[in-house]
Amino acid sequence: MNEDVVRVLAPQVLGVLVRRGNDFAAAEDAVQDALLEAYRSWGDAPPGEPLGWLLTVAGRKLIDARRSEAARRRREDTLNHEPEPGPAEQADDTLLLLFLCCHPALSPASAIALTLRAVGGLTTREIADAFLVPESTMAQRISRAKRTVSGQPFVQPSDVAVVLRVLYLMFNEGYSGRVDLSAEAIRLTRQLARACDEPEVAGLLALMLLHHARRAARTDEHGSLIPLDKQDRTRWNEAEIAEGVGILQAALARDRRGEYQLQAAIAALHDGARTAEETDWTQILAWYDELLDLTDSPVAALSRAVAVGEVDGPFAGLSAVEKLAARLGDHHRLDAVRARLHERAGHLDVAAEHYHRAAARARNTAERDYLTKQAARLRHESRAGEGRRAGAAPAVRQAPHGHRQAATVLT
Repeated sequence: MNEDVVRVLAPQVLGVLVRRGNDFAAAEDAVQDALLEAYRSWGDAPPGEPLGWLLTVAGRKLIDARRSEAARRRREDTLNHEPEPGPAEQADDTLLLLFLCCHPALSPASAIALTLRAVGGLTTREIADAFLVPESTMAQRISRAKRTVSGQPFVQPSDVAVVLRVLYLMFNEGYSGRVDLSAEAIRLTRQLARACDEPEVAGLLALMLLHHARRAARTDEHGSLIPLDKQDRTRWNEAEIAEGVGILQAALARDRRGEYQLQAAIAALHDGARTAEETDWTQILAWYDELLDLTDSPVAALSRAVAVGEVDGPFAGLSAVEKLAARLGDHHRLDAVRARLHERAGHLDVAAEHYHRAAARARNTAERDYLTKQAARLRHESRAGEGRRAGAAPAVRQAPHGHRQAATVLT
């Protein structure tokens, strides 16, 4: 049986059953039972109407379950006489199911897990592997999420902004275990874009494609991170970049800008530079200014500080960073940006210390290893530089205010 076909059909069947008023958990169980029966009976030759077949079987499974519960028998006749949906309903049901899985009552982690299970068609084990948690833990999380959305009216119970946030968080989970969550987020966002004519949906899809295009160049053969300015740009996916830019241009032309469109514009400028030195930091800074006017996000403001450092110099960048310290607290990226700017200013010891602090709070092993290596590199360079200066200029040792004065310029 073609698993790709099943992954497309299963959310449609579940959407129809829930739209008809069935309990979410019971409907999901019925769909899984129908899929198991399909695996046993279809073989390599699915029926002419596989969606109708699955709907019929899943409906029967629900009826069987109801017969064992007297309190639900009164709904049996309604289910038996419900007409089959047409093609337009199928798309709408999948979309509404996505909205239901992103209900505001759910935490982001639960919404992502439920979306991957119900809309993405992934198994509980696959989702658990992606989040690096035991399968039993993920099963409990999904069960709690099902109970939360059960009984909710199936009429767009969440807005587009919440759905986009869940998809964006899913994309940022990246690749782990046997599941590429970034690719899965792109697939679901494509579905949403086809059914929802909103510029911000297109903006998120463009942003995902423009970031995903760099994936092959982000790590070396040992899995170590490679920063953007050191990546081999010949390994970037030109087809994804071209698609992302095209989608973004069409969205921006509608003059209803949102944060995902603005982030995508910044990503497009990075992707469009043939070398790191050719990056148009002035335009990037202008886009960050517009983004902050819209969102006032401290994380975006931190990224803007990097752009300020590139346009106006490291001291201007550091000044911008320090204005964010109170808002970002001990976020590891704050120290990582400080380290980068101090390194550009020539303060190697200070930069090394900030890299060390950032590494201590990094959220994943690859990032922690990268930051640790940067700290070690700068400490080595600093010691080597001191040795060269001490050996080459004896007169400096006689001067009480020698080269170390430079380190007091900015503290």
